[in-house]
Amino acid sequence: MIKVEGLRKSFRGQQVLRGVDLEVPTGSITVIIGRSGGGKSVFLKHLIGLLRPDSGRLEVAGVDLSRLSGRALDEVRKRYGVVFQGGALFDSMTCRENVAFPLREKLRLPAPEIDKRVDMALERVGLAGIGAKYPEEVSGGMRKRVAMARALVTEPEIVFFDEPTTGLDPVLVNAIHRLIRELHRASRFTAVIVSHEIPEIFEIADRVGMLHEGRIVEIGPPEVIQNSKNPIVQQFIRGEPDPQA
Repeated sequence: MIKVEGLRKSFRGQQVLRGVDLEVPTGSITVIIGRSGGGKSVFLKHLIGLLRPDSGRLEVAGVDLSRLSGRALDEVRKRYGVVFQGGALFDSMTCRENVAFPLREKLRLPAPEIDKRVDMALERVGLAGIGAKYPEEVSGGMRKRVAMARALVTEPEIVFFDEPTTGLDPVLVNAIHRLIRELHRASRFTAVIVSHEIPEIFEIADRVGMLHEGRIVEIGPPEVIQNSKNPIVQQFIRGEPDPQA
């Protein structure tokens, strides 16, 4: 579904992405791990189409995203759902209005169809009946679920999760991970997750890639990454400080 080759990006002369190569199989859950400042968020913004690379190629379903702009880029984004770090819900809207927002903006569906889809989306994440509440009136875990309902309400082919469990306690982290896996099994979307939750994230991943200093230094099934001989990977998994920091 997604193929990245030699992706490079610099800001004011500082290299952030130094030639990222990655393939994301259709229908898989691919997790990107790595230390803070290693380029994970910048990489994700390229996949979403918020940043353009300095060089390299980024294909989504065979279309080179790096060459698109305007309406052509918007057409590709219609295939996306995004769960932003912290949820990024609109405080002035109810939870229901937040979930309905992409349906109105992207698909411009009639009101009865929007209501039906919103009800289904909230029910899928276990939040039936809370739609009238505002984000500030529900718990942090519920806000994450509302954000996931909003990302999935358009039935996207690809869903991006940017640190979906940031700020949650360990019990809620595991609950959100289980929900992601359940939703994935039901819809079979292609998922890309940026996460720092080690080792919990290994439980839901099909493939894990380690992004270090702007490059994918290793990628494979969770058990391969967990048993990696690469000292950079092992230091991160064990929570050891970066010796070069």
